[in-house]
Amino acid sequence: MRLPINLLCLALSVLPSTLAVFADDAYKIDYHHELLGIPQPHTTFFHRPRKESEGSLLYTLSDLGVLGAVRPNNGKVVWRQFLAEQNGTSAGFLRPVQGESIVVSAIGSRVDAWDAATGRQRWGTTVQGDIRDLEVVEIVPGGAEVNDVLVLAEVAGKGVLYRLKGDSGELLWAFKDISDDEPIQTSTNINHVFTVSLHGKGPGRYVKVITLDPVTGKKQGEYMLSSQSDVFTAEDVLLVGANSASPIVAFADKAKKRVMINILGDKNMLEPFPLDHNEGEVVRVALHAPYLIQSQPHFLVQSFSEKANSAVVYHIDQKKGQIRRAYDLPHLPGSGVISTSSQDANVYFTRVTEDEVITVSSDSHAILARAPLKLHKKHGKYVHGVAEVNHRAGTYAVRSAIVTSEEDWVLVQGGNEAWSRPEGLSGAVAAAWAEIPETENLSRTLEEEAHQNPVSAYIHRVQRHISDLQHLPAYLQALPTRFLSSIFPIDTSSADKQLLTRDSFGFSKIVVVATQRGRIFGIDSGNQGAVAWALSAYSISAGQKWDVKGIWVENAKTQATIRGRDGEYVIVQTETGKLIEKTAPGSWPLTEATTIVESSKGQWFLTIGVDGNPGDIPNEWAPHGTIVVKGKNDEIRGLKYEENGPQSKPIPAWTFHPGAEQKIVNVIAKPAHDPVASIGRVLGDRAVLYKYLNPNTILVTAVSEKASTATFYLVETTSGDILYSETRSGVDISQPITSLLTENWFAYSLYSDEISTPLTPSTSKGYQIVVSDLYESDVPNYRGPLGAAENSSSLEPVEMPNAPPAIPHVVTQTFLISQPISHMAVTQTRQGITVRQLLCTIAEQNSIIGIPKQVLEPRRPVDRDANANEQEEGLYKYTPVIELDTKLVLTHKREVAGVRNVITTPALLESTSLVFAYGIDIFGTRVAPSQAFDVLGSGFNRFSLVSTVAALGLGVAVLAPLVCILVDF
Repeated sequence: MRLPINLLCLALSVLPSTLAVFADDAYKIDYHHELLGIPQPHTTFFHRPRKESEGSLLYTLSDLGVLGAVRPNNGKVVWRQFLAEQNGTSAGFLRPVQGESIVVSAIGSRVDAWDAATGRQRWGTTVQGDIRDLEVVEIVPGGAEVNDVLVLAEVAGKGVLYRLKGDSGELLWAFKDISDDEPIQTSTNINHVFTVSLHGKGPGRYVKVITLDPVTGKKQGEYMLSSQSDVFTAEDVLLVGANSASPIVAFADKAKKRVMINILGDKNMLEPFPLDHNEGEVVRVALHAPYLIQSQPHFLVQSFSEKANSAVVYHIDQKKGQIRRAYDLPHLPGSGVISTSSQDANVYFTRVTEDEVITVSSDSHAILARAPLKLHKKHGKYVHGVAEVNHRAGTYAVRSAIVTSEEDWVLVQGGNEAWSRPEGLSGAVAAAWAEIPETENLSRTLEEEAHQNPVSAYIHRVQRHISDLQHLPAYLQALPTRFLSSIFPIDTSSADKQLLTRDSFGFSKIVVVATQRGRIFGIDSGNQGAVAWALSAYSISAGQKWDVKGIWVENAKTQATIRGRDGEYVIVQTETGKLIEKTAPGSWPLTEATTIVESSKGQWFLTIGVDGNPGDIPNEWAPHGTIVVKGKNDEIRGLKYEENGPQSKPIPAWTFHPGAEQKIVNVIAKPAHDPVASIGRVLGDRAVLYKYLNPNTILVTAVSEKASTATFYLVETTSGDILYSETRSGVDISQPITSLLTENWFAYSLYSDEISTPLTPSTSKGYQIVVSDLYESDVPNYRGPLGAAENSSSLEPVEMPNAPPAIPHVVTQTFLISQPISHMAVTQTRQGITVRQLLCTIAEQNSIIGIPKQVLEPRRPVDRDANANEQEEGLYKYTPVIELDTKLVLTHKREVAGVRNVITTPALLESTSLVFAYGIDIFGTRVAPSQAFDVLGSGFNRFSLVSTVAALGLGVAVLAPLVCILVDF
């Protein structure tokens, strides 16, 4: 009788108790693209971070002004520095210090030296003017290594060359060119320092070279090259070799038939070298030269036509001051890039074509390494690249980092793709959520069958069932996986991760992202943020940005419309990225803002023109209600459309002007999806405070530079009435001022010298979060003057003229935070039952924190503990400081850089909200502010549950006969 019980206990004891522990979802439900930006050809290179290091790191200063180091073996970022944020520009320069663990950057007017392994700053200095070039002086006469830095800047239209100490950044000397010539580059050789500038202001310009003494910086001479008919801008100067034994300056003629070359220091131009091309005219010319002073003075000229490319290698005879043509590389069709690498005195050229990777020495055309090119996917044409060649024991190890036209950064090693980074995702300026369309809409099919006669419906259903049989093998094949997933915590979200698939919980959605470079991406939120598709919408020139004013997603049509400032728009299919329609910039008037409006024809995308004028609209498309726009005189206007013949014209209904000397800096409306589950707040004594839930409200932020104040106005959009206003004094308006409006509360953040919290002296300074709750009345169970009214109007808020206006009762509280908040957002759930969470972007920490609304509750008791009724509401004692607890950080240890905006959307589960942040980086996650109360966690021990039920069933089966025997006895 005891044997079955002992067996049962033994069976239960062997179950692993650790399966009962919930696994942390960090780094599983979220995803992060740690990006740098598009690498630039003149700021990207391989460099050993330490002398004793066996391998190199890959360094770049991107088009976004992000300096970073990447591991070549896996493509992971080692460290990053965000230079554009500190200097206000993204155009910069980056140079390695050979043989040292230092890289030097220059951007704007700032020069910094960084530890190559850790990214820590060694030294930094600021020079006068805008920096035009940066080089490292490695050797001076006598052979002493000083590793000084040359900085060429433009100060008040004149060129100035600085020499800085390589170990401290201190100024050694400065040379100023008194002429008005445009400085473009500087270079060095063993004995001299050179500056190259453009002389003249006409359509054609001369190239001027000034020779300087490297020790004193004194001018030793100058000469001009005959380039007036060929050089017009700095981009026409192809190359000024730097840190080579024999630097050169070169440019192609206007017809791109020949290349003119001058060895710096020699006043005479060499005989032009022809640009031979077998297929079509030359459209582009590139020069590749070594950058080490001990390297052989060899260089390569590459020319491109529309269909092919060719290359020629040249050798410089330093004694005779001549250049001879050494050999030609094969003429190949298609696009291709050539990279230069140096090892001691040897110079190698690595050529990546559409089919293979070839490495040759600059001495001979003999191929040293050759491998077929194998890429995981199509990356488009090759734009530029860098390579590293290691020669050991008679073998050549070659790896190339290539930037493609699809804005991917791809590393090729031995002909195989080692990794690729979607750097085109960086610089995102707008994003919107889109649903993944269902593959089979059963409800629509059943609805069609319901409207047919019984015979037709029956035949249609039989045909549908027969058609469904094609899915039977896949269904049977997936049964074991589905069964195992119900017991073991394994991921079965998608059998093929390359396909967009809907899931039962609504976690898988598409995020349509537009970048400043004119590209559009589709991000699969259910597949760790993988790029589902990419599309080049517009070609944006260097130095320009695509100014996107809005994205409208129509899930019923599975398409998204992106509107730009210059009147252009593009419509794409959200599932595949297929281009549906596109207009060129200038096709429509300038767009200042966009909004989604309701009309008799349904929803549509309305553009607001210059000075807040949306223009005339056909009557059937006229928007219902009031449209809020910002006028040219810094005012807010409410517009209503009235019929005037076949067209409807916008008529001002009201106008809002801020206070004297105030400037409007922000206007916030409620989210489009903002459901409210309860119209009141239940108190501890079961009384109800009714929420003020007017959907027609906006929050206007206005600042005064003279008075250092910030005023927040809650404006009713139907009547233009000010429902509430609050002014904060001692505000530093240069710091971020962010705000948010949702449900029956709003919040804003700023930096103030005067903090008016109940427990903090007014002389304190710091960053604040101010939260205000809106209620219909301050008296529980009383809804104000409109409580008994069946109908209400914002234009005539009360029936009795002398009655008090229907304005909200506002409860406000201030909290302190240690870091500035650059952006605010709020979570969204399907029904609004889940408590909302305030999402704050902390730019200084490159993180996003989620603060529960319970923490920001304005009704928390001050200077006392909560009583029994307040505790039942969930209130607790007010503390003025919100600590940045690590549990609040949604990004965990990740650094999410340059966040421009955070957007949220509800999942099908009421507990969960999806979050997506974009800017320099891309980050996505899902949050459950009230915990995941409607779904089992990924760490739920399904096997233990099934085993326990099975063991109990076995015990019952064994003990049942014994119980019956005992009962009979």
